Amino acid sequence: MTVLLEARGICKSFGGVRALNDVSLTINSGEIYGLIGPNGAGKTTFFNVLTGLYPRDGGDVMFAGKPLVLGSPHQINKAGFARTFQNIRLFANMTALENVMVGRHAKTHSGVLGAVLRTSSTRSEEQASRSRAEELLHYVGIDDRADDLARHLSYGDQRRLEIARALATEPKLLALDEPAAGMNASETVGLRLLIEGMRKDGITILLIEHDVKLVMGLCDRVAVLDYGEKIAEDVPAQVRSNPKVIEAYLGTA
Repeated sequence: MTVLLEARGICKSFGGVRALNDVSLTINSGEIYGLIGPNGAGKTTFFNVLTGLYPRDGGDVMFAGKPLVLGSPHQINKAGFARTFQNIRLFANMTALENVMVGRHAKTHSGVLGAVLRTSSTRSEEQASRSRAEELLHYVGIDDRADDLARHLSYGDQRRLEIARALATEPKLLALDEPAAGMNASETVGLRLLIEGMRKDGITILLIEHDVKLVMGLCDRVAVLDYGEKIAEDVPAQVRSNPKVIEAYLGTA
């Protein structure tokens, strides 16, 4: 099995508070890898360090066999590592189609001059971006909302739209930060089917999620953070019965 991402000894502090302490994990290509833990465990901080939003205080990351330049989100995205956010970050007053086309920006080459002069290459790229965006909206199941403003979509459809926009960057690894948050039961089932479909199509998934039932039924392996430290990493059945994990979620007797 090929290793896609290897994080080694990741540390991050905010003032005097250590949010991440020597966190290491390895994600294999084609895997759905879950990251869980109680509130405040450091899950989103770890995501933010990996995807360049926060500078790390220590550690390093290898991605697809090369060092990942942490602290540079656009380079991380260009390398093939995309993400969604815990709090939805869409362009509210743009249509669903336009939001996904924005995600294609990293894959286009036309500059300001080409946009102003409307050169043939610019028009060709724009049409290709539009076609791909339409395909992705169909892929996530909201192609019928293509012309609706993002702010008019339901919460579940906004989540799907954010995933479509991330997919527009053609990632090797897609990191999903609590994608099921706020979804009802039927929407969560649909999300699970979408994630399984993405894996079948060759996308590796890193999943942060509070819905432990979803994680345990979906992921190949699961890591657990507690107070910024990794306390477990294994297949779901082993993690579920791990005494340290039970204590982190339920407390001691």
